[in-house]
Amino acid sequence: MAEIITMPRLSDTMTEGVVAQWLKKVGDKISEGDILAEIETDKATMEFESFNEGTLLYIGLKEGESAPVDSLLAIIGEEGEDIDAIVKEFKAAEKSESKDEETIKAPKAPKATENAVEIAEPEKVIETAQAPVSASDSGRIIASPLAKKIASEKGINLNNVSGTGDGGRIVKSDVENYVPAAVTSSSAVSAPIVSGTESFEETPNSQMRKTIARRLAESKFTAPHYYLMLEINMDNAIESRKLINELPDTKVSFNDIVVKASAMALKKHPKVNSQWFDDRTRINHHVHVGVAVAVDDGLLVPVVRFTDQKTMTQIGAEVKDMATRAKSKKLTPAEMEGSTFTVSNMGMFGISEFTSIINQPNSAILSVGAIIQKPVVKNGEIVVGNTMKITLACDHRTVDGATGSAFLQTLKQFIENPVTMLA
Repeated sequence: MAEIITMPRLSDTMTEGVVAQWLKKVGDKISEGDILAEIETDKATMEFESFNEGTLLYIGLKEGESAPVDSLLAIIGEEGEDIDAIVKEFKAAEKSESKDEETIKAPKAPKATENAVEIAEPEKVIETAQAPVSASDSGRIIASPLAKKIASEKGINLNNVSGTGDGGRIVKSDVENYVPAAVTSSSAVSAPIVSGTESFEETPNSQMRKTIARRLAESKFTAPHYYLMLEINMDNAIESRKLINELPDTKVSFNDIVVKASAMALKKHPKVNSQWFDDRTRINHHVHVGVAVAVDDGLLVPVVRFTDQKTMTQIGAEVKDMATRAKSKKLTPAEMEGSTFTVSNMGMFGISEFTSIINQPNSAILSVGAIIQKPVVKNGEIVVGNTMKITLACDHRTVDGATGSAFLQTLKQFIENPVTMLA
């Protein structure tokens, strides 16, 4: 008996998917566990395996096509089985649901009355609503408003256009059919004609880009953001990192130091490790730090779970592995869910200071800038120092200014003294 395969919901936020690639074709024998296709979700491109056995009888979506969750994706059954009725019935049901949605969304059309007036096309209204302009003794140009508008857009001098309307009036067709005559050297100086070709390129928005846009807009316009900025002395951190990396099998980056320091500071300030819901506030006692990773389609946030319990070396190895797989769209949705706090570092791009949008339902996100060498004051003297600016974006519904400030002071102490995190 034929089995209908529908577009799966591969993540909690997925509403539609794109068939990135079919790995099977109609007529192929399918075993349970075979990979049928690669589906692009709002978070990653994932392999979709079959839970049925039989022959692939029908493919409902071509590669590159998108469809909502539960749409007809494929049919698996016995070889030679007639599935026309199944396809028609399924598509008829989809059309019925679509019409029902349109009926709900579409505004009711106003009832016609005896005084109803047929509306003319906009161009015709513009062209005929104005009475022809008569020529005056002053020699001013006689042209319709639409002709003047088109001439202005095309950079055409109406003095050079001959009118075919009543009394020599210039109309729309005169301007559209106008061909400039050869320009003499003297007229070229006084009235240059500039022409060019407009061009652009459009690409369809990916599922990931659509979701990023929706979630960031929701966060920015619903959570009352405010920002706390702090400058950190990185001289000791630079020397400590050198010493740490001299240990066998140890490789620690400045980002690893920041992520570990954030996790430890969150344990001391759990209100920053909170999440806002409409009916409650959740203060998390576990720490799962999300680390923002730039990919071609936008931004992904893989999550380092129980970050406070891991060493900087473990954090670095985990972040590197997930960042690599994020860029090849091989991360699973589970690896990008459950964060309680987020770190976004743009120091490697030379950005010294920036702000981020909170990854809801979390209450805060940390923006990390580049380490900058500049003059600083130490013991009353101006010397060369290394500093790094960090910015904490807070949701004012859960994190007050004093709470956020105390968190940053603790974070600053850990970053400036990385060895205190080795105990």
